[in-house]
Amino acid sequence: MAATDHAADHGRFVVVPASYVYLLREGDHGVEVLLQLRRNTGYMDGHWAAAAAGHVERGETAVDAARREAVEELGVTDVALEFVTSMQRTQHAAAIDERIDFFFTAWAWAGEPSIQEPLKVAELGWWPLAALPVPVVPHELMALGFVAAGSAPPYTTFGF
Repeated sequence: MAATDHAADHGRFVVVPASYVYLLREGDHGVEVLLQLRRNTGYMDGHWAAAAAGHVERGETAVDAARREAVEELGVTDVALEFVTSMQRTQHAAAIDERIDFFFTAWAWAGEPSIQEPLKVAELGWWPLAALPVPVVPHELMALGFVAAGSAPPYTTFGF
């Protein structure tokens, strides 16, 4: 029996975990974050988002997922991850409406970040945290606000 079948048998909802990586650097106008412009994904296309993010796979930790996504989406390794916050998120109108997101930043990594999935990413760019592009995926805008502030609660919610 699949995990989702088992959960449905007991009337429980399934929570989908994801990890997000914000690469940071000092720029001419303060701290900058690397973002991607989403396309052809079916979710928030035309919005700016973490340059590396994705679902945590079965048997994988959120940290391992963040490192894997950095390689798969940006071609960078040895990402020095720093935990920012976890976010329980819902979007009641969506088919999958419960999420737990783990947000990380990194100031150091090996390699030059570049688009590895050109069918899903229209553009990759460094943006000052104080002057983000528009639009940014809404729950990520909240997380980026914590990054810009320099602190975040360990647990946050979005959409409730």
